[in-house]
Amino acid sequence: MDMKTSTKSSLIISTYNWPEALRLCLLSVKGQSVLPDEVIIADDGSTEQTVQVIDTMRETFPVRIIHIWQKDEGFQLSKIRNKAIASSSCDYIIQIDGDLVLHKHFIKDHLELSKRGTFVAGSRVLMDQHLSAKMLRQQKTSVQLFEPGLGNLCNRFNISWLTRYFADRYKPDDIFALRGCNMAFWKEDLVRVNGYNECFHGWGREDNEIAVRLLNSGLRKRAIKFGGIVFHIHHSEADRGGCRDNDEYLRYAMQEKSVYCSQGLSQYFNVLDPVQRYENELSLVANG
Repeated sequence: MDMKTSTKSSLIISTYNWPEALRLCLLSVKGQSVLPDEVIIADDGSTEQTVQVIDTMRETFPVRIIHIWQKDEGFQLSKIRNKAIASSSCDYIIQIDGDLVLHKHFIKDHLELSKRGTFVAGSRVLMDQHLSAKMLRQQKTSVQLFEPGLGNLCNRFNISWLTRYFADRYKPDDIFALRGCNMAFWKEDLVRVNGYNECFHGWGREDNEIAVRLLNSGLRKRAIKFGGIVFHIHHSEADRGGCRDNDEYLRYAMQEKSVYCSQGLSQYFNVLDPVQRYENELSLVANG
């Protein structure tokens, strides 16, 4: 096996109260040509329905699923991602959202592009409302290249030599040429910058801000194009009321050339060992 594909990886999936989409996402993870070593559900306060989906999927899932949950106190994506990162037992972290369907080589593509001293930013293929509803209804994880209802034509193609060609050429310094729903990092690099900045509340800019600090720490941004493909399930846009404050936090990080955030990842280390956390969850399930 190639050394890169033998890298131990955690797939972190962010979710909030959309169990049908999460189930479809997990089905697409289950069908990966190369599996992650663990899946961590970063749950920003979902109800019991999401727990039921996770528990059911666990019964036949090929790798362990760890469910990290926090109380619903508004949109706190940075906080739940930090908790999930702290719970990871692997060196490499691949990060997505629970409203995505993954191409069968998604994990493989990310691992093949992994490189010390870099982090990776990907893109997505949008699905329209009709196609999204059909896939959710049928729990279908395969998407045809020219299927009606798909957008972003160039983002659909899986061509490995083009992935390698564009990796260090596509907008390496552009912090806005990324999406937090498709990124990957070495865990040690996230520790160095203290993970996500929990000053961010509400939608937006937390992914751009962590990219700024990672770049300021000396890392390079690589793009995953023509690979690492994800299909985004249609939904209404999130409330962007907090975006103005988040824009200010981002501007501060850029102006001050920030590397480390004070309110971040470090507060969750040594709270509970990842393996022990998993075993505790299994015990709770077994005991009802």
